[in-house]
Amino acid sequence: MLAGARAIEALLAQPPAAGYNRGMKGICLLIDRLHIGYVGAYGNSWIETPWLDRLAAESFLLDRYWIDSPRLDVLYRSLWQGRHALEPPVPADRRLSLPALLSARGAVAALVSDDPAVLAHPLAEGFAKRFLLPAAETRQLAVRWEESSLAQSFAELLEWFETADEESLVWCHLKGLAGAWDAPYEFRTRYGTDEDPDPPRCAAVPSVVLADDYDPDLLLGITQSYAGQVTLLDHCLGVFIEWLKTSSHWQDALLLLASARGFPLGEHRLVGGQGENVHGEIAHAPVFLRLADGQGVGRTRALAEPADLCATLVDWFDAGDHDPQRRGRSLLPVIRDEAGEVRDRLVIAGPGKERGVVTPAWFARFADTVQLYLKPDDRWEFNDVAGRCPHVVESLRDVLRQAEEHLRDGASAEPSPLGVELLHGLD
Repeated sequence: MLAGARAIEALLAQPPAAGYNRGMKGICLLIDRLHIGYVGAYGNSWIETPWLDRLAAESFLLDRYWIDSPRLDVLYRSLWQGRHALEPPVPADRRLSLPALLSARGAVAALVSDDPAVLAHPLAEGFAKRFLLPAAETRQLAVRWEESSLAQSFAELLEWFETADEESLVWCHLKGLAGAWDAPYEFRTRYGTDEDPDPPRCAAVPSVVLADDYDPDLLLGITQSYAGQVTLLDHCLGVFIEWLKTSSHWQDALLLLASARGFPLGEHRLVGGQGENVHGEIAHAPVFLRLADGQGVGRTRALAEPADLCATLVDWFDAGDHDPQRRGRSLLPVIRDEAGEVRDRLVIAGPGKERGVVTPAWFARFADTVQLYLKPDDRWEFNDVAGRCPHVVESLRDVLRQAEEHLRDGASAEPSPLGVELLHGLD
């Protein structure tokens, strides 16, 4: 097994083996902890991500996709069953899962990950093949980007692709920004100035609750380190995409690239693993959908959730089963400009009783206190207007109550339509 730089160089030097991915029709690549605000296609202008930018120019982007839970196990139930985090789980009936549906259509689904927890998910048993990518544990920064842990994961992934000759769908989950931050030090320093203190040299992923009087230089160093990791990810994606393009089947396959969850970087005094709430830096995630032959380039502000990605793949593979329990709605009509919206509200299940409610005009967080933010203007939820808009808070509380009854308790009645104020905001 080749490792690090030698693996990437060797893989780029040769085309895929004959017969490579004969029936490839879909590739799903989920990168954990990629913050939507650090992606150029979603507004970031100071981090160098040419490969992500190039992919965005060839893809259909979801501007308002929110995960329904920051818990990875719950999130994957939504992605693979097309259900919602608040719906009662049905783990025993794996026939309803995405890989099982594809299998029933004669398609072969494979799951590849460097995270053992994803491969051990109960629904992962529906995949015909499962493969754990060897993970390199490191506490030091890499000298060359090709020697980093993330680059080695991509190298192992490409080596696995060389042996895959019959998969119709490959679902790959990478720890991504949740793994070691071991990009070369130069990747961090490029985002500082001569007046800034030197960024930290630690490869450990930070997990901090910032004090009220925290040192701004501490957060600056963390931010520069994270930006360096995003740059590293962009390098790795460039190798991945260029290698895939050497296969003729690239033109026939759907590529779904998304962040599994975001990464808090001090927006609400939380950094890293301390944050599992429903604020936008965690729950609002980027999604790129590249269809075959360059179809459907553009973007949408339609609200979408993980169950919709499941439904989109079911639709793409023509594997519809008319399951009344599947909540998700295919996004292909939106991509093909045959529909404008798929839903008018989203509900996010946070830890304990914490909940989030998203409409086209608002985001409300219901926890020990209630916070309300105008969307999409207040992107990172800095300006809480709950005290000034109590009527909006109460309307959204009622939306949440109806949604929980409908999802969790199986209420037969559909939730009431949203009023103009929840759809379009205040005059």
